[in-house]
Amino acid sequence: MTDSELLNSFVEQHHRLKQEVGKVIVGQDKAVDSLLLSIFTGGHCLLVGVPGLAKTLMVNTLAHALGLSFNRIQFTPDLMPSDITGSEILDENRHFQFIKGPVFANIVLADEINRTPPKTQAALLEAMQEKSVTVSGKSYRLEAPFFVLATQNPIEQEGTYPLPEAQLDRFMLNIRIDYPTFQEEVAIVKGTTVDTTQQVEVVMSAEEILTYQSVIRRMPVPDNVCEYAVHLASSTRPSTNTVTHQTSLPLASGLATKYLSWGAGPRASQYLVMGAKTHAAMQGKYSPDIEDVNAVAIEVLRHRVVRNYYAEAEGISTEELIRQIIDECVNV
Repeated sequence: MTDSELLNSFVEQHHRLKQEVGKVIVGQDKAVDSLLLSIFTGGHCLLVGVPGLAKTLMVNTLAHALGLSFNRIQFTPDLMPSDITGSEILDENRHFQFIKGPVFANIVLADEINRTPPKTQAALLEAMQEKSVTVSGKSYRLEAPFFVLATQNPIEQEGTYPLPEAQLDRFMLNIRIDYPTFQEEVAIVKGTTVDTTQQVEVVMSAEEILTYQSVIRRMPVPDNVCEYAVHLASSTRPSTNTVTHQTSLPLASGLATKYLSWGAGPRASQYLVMGAKTHAAMQGKYSPDIEDVNAVAIEVLRHRVVRNYYAEAEGISTEELIRQIIDECVNV
């Protein structure tokens, strides 16, 4: 099949996936789209919301519809790194044998990841970045495709540990899960208080996912879209200048200099372009444009920028700052 034919089939498969997930998950269309975007881009994502909003059920349902192996790790304060990666044991022949941990799956749900100390959180770093696990000096490859979908309670809740910045940067998207609307909650209650269950069918295989990931990476990106993504990420960095092929521009937004203490790094630029590609493919387009970059910008950037005291004192949210920076970049 040609790339255009593969992209056309991807639109159909994406629609079928949403239909299957919709059998179990009521509403949350934006969150489901973002999860799928992260998976077909090949990135990891972080789902943030209070308990009880079906974050775990959403990931479990999605793994089933994709036909992927799935493991759930419940992060607790006493969880050890070896409980994630696995460990070596002495077998009956007095030889060390490696017993794989739950990280060895296509989709790993790190449930309530910020309820465990940073030492254990860091056990996922190598797996997320290198797609491998090292135990006692030996490396073990993780089977492709591999995704970490982590859920996180709001950091204002008691018993939570903020994720290290290095690990936060490994997540492509930060997805906020909101409360359902009144009508959606009525539908949820009606559907979950009766003795019936919805059967979710498998829509595609791991090989098909890898094929779609490959064709999305091959999508051409116009120079102006690539430069816009870099400009947008650079605009979140306080007091930053850069040189484009045309002229020297002060890329730091005045808002960033005033209200941000830390901005997004180069990984954000990469994810803006890759996210734009996947978003374009989901819309049936063969190449991304600036609107596709803007469509993924908030979820790519919101966990990569840090507000300073002035923003907190004035009650300006991270999302509001990012939206204003996007408006500035669009109008340049």
